[in-house]
Amino acid sequence: MKRKLIAILLAGAMLTSFTACGAKSGDETTPAADSSNTGGSQGGDTAQTPAQDTAAGDAAADTGSGYQLEKIVMVVDGTMAADLENGMQDVEKQWEEAVGIDLEIQPIDHSGYVDAVGRLFASGDYPDVMIMSADMFSQYMPTGLLWDMTEAYDNADFQERMILPSINESLKQKGGGRLYGFSPTYGNGCVTYVKKAWLDALDINLDDIKTYDDYYNMMLRFHNEDPDGNGVNGDTYGVVAAGFVGFEAPYINYLPEFWQDAYPAILQGDDGVWYDGFQTEETKAALLRLQQAYADGVIDPESLTASTKIAREKFYSNDQTGSSASFTYWAGRWYQTLTDSFVKNGVDAELVQLPPIAEVGAYINREAPVWVIIDDGDGDNAREQAIFDTFFETMMDGDVVQTLWTFGAEDVHWSLKAEEFTTNADDPEKRKDYSYEEGTFHLRPSLTDPNALWSKNLFDPNLVVCELTNGFGDPSSLMTAGNKFFTENSKDAPPSPVSDTFTNESGTIHDAKLAVITKVVVEGGNVDEAMQTYVDTVGSTIDQCLAELNQ
Repeated sequence: MKRKLIAILLAGAMLTSFTACGAKSGDETTPAADSSNTGGSQGGDTAQTPAQDTAAGDAAADTGSGYQLEKIVMVVDGTMAADLENGMQDVEKQWEEAVGIDLEIQPIDHSGYVDAVGRLFASGDYPDVMIMSADMFSQYMPTGLLWDMTEAYDNADFQERMILPSINESLKQKGGGRLYGFSPTYGNGCVTYVKKAWLDALDINLDDIKTYDDYYNMMLRFHNEDPDGNGVNGDTYGVVAAGFVGFEAPYINYLPEFWQDAYPAILQGDDGVWYDGFQTEETKAALLRLQQAYADGVIDPESLTASTKIAREKFYSNDQTGSSASFTYWAGRWYQTLTDSFVKNGVDAELVQLPPIAEVGAYINREAPVWVIIDDGDGDNAREQAIFDTFFETMMDGDVVQTLWTFGAEDVHWSLKAEEFTTNADDPEKRKDYSYEEGTFHLRPSLTDPNALWSKNLFDPNLVVCELTNGFGDPSSLMTAGNKFFTENSKDAPPSPVSDTFTNESGTIHDAKLAVITKVVVEGGNVDEAMQTYVDTVGSTIDQCLAELNQ
């Protein structure tokens, strides 16, 4: 009980700092809700894979642990595309039919997720299972709220279908050899997409862009010349981003060409010592690069406050005036999704992936999101084991339930039935007819946009740690190319810190960073003076975090 009370007090402290952060920073700028682990709709071709026989799992209220489960309450952010408007009730119903108990899904908008979870924990209104970002997981892991699922994971039936064991083994290392959460996918990351039509308009060959100078000169041309062909110079930008720095790791993934070797967060050096990457010469140099780019009109000024949704929509808007040549966003599936959005808006759709410039070296593969079980603190693992058996075992069953989390509800989001349908029926240039025979897996039109095909629900089938054995959902050629490009040009993000003080004060620290970025980048202020203000504001807090990490 003492552990639980401490955890609740901790959550209350987090709420204060995170709410302050949310009120100050405005729209969400984190990657989690829009990553390749985020579902949605697409307009591209779908695979036609012969279906294999499927059967619902045998999970029931009594899972063998001796605990009778009646319901599971699940909290999820924007990573689940089947929301209230997109068939969430169908997902709940089909899960309940397959598993045998009630499921209550509580979706929370990603931009307010951290604050909302803080309120849940502070009130004691705990869910059974929930998703956490890698940062959030690191912060909550020491609190005692998360169930130790080590033995349950090691003995899980899904181990026989495990194809990426290293993902969760790394979580064990973070937990000192114990596992407090489960990652059903690997993290993925962002790559820089450039509009081919704009490159052609200015006679730029992307193969010639090797260094930061090459990159920056290209960005200047995109702003100063007329790449959109409307006859006006200076009304376009080189790049748009959802914020200059993210609230969650890996922080710099939306503007990698400017951050380069800087990592403005608490991280561990090669010598094992933790230090503040924000207080480094590398970060100062990155801030000055951003300052120059902002002053030169290379960066869309709306990037300071833009959400991922706003940044995306500006990139593929049907009115390219005020748009940008490049956008750094999620690899793989989003290569297809962004292309489809250009097609839908009647804009030249070809995008080119920029290989990392020399100063960047590699794009960052973020730490994977984590699903956790909330420990009730009674000292008896029967309830938690029952939740693991019912929720996590079926999540990775390779068939019915894994398909539900991957693609959504059968005959709602996808189907094996013979059917024909048309997208963009009234537009001869965009019209596309689809015809499927009985038994052929295919995605169906989106519930909220009948001119776009549904893409996926919660998991990207290309990123899952356990194989989907029914053969559903072969990726499009663009997805395959995007995943291959990212795999060949990426490195793992630094591990997130685990510190009580960092857990309590991360929101305040982030606010202090935003103040520096605003002062230097937007207002053109002196970087040393702004950094001293940062030290005066949170320096002692950072020192305490480092003392805890390096003890």
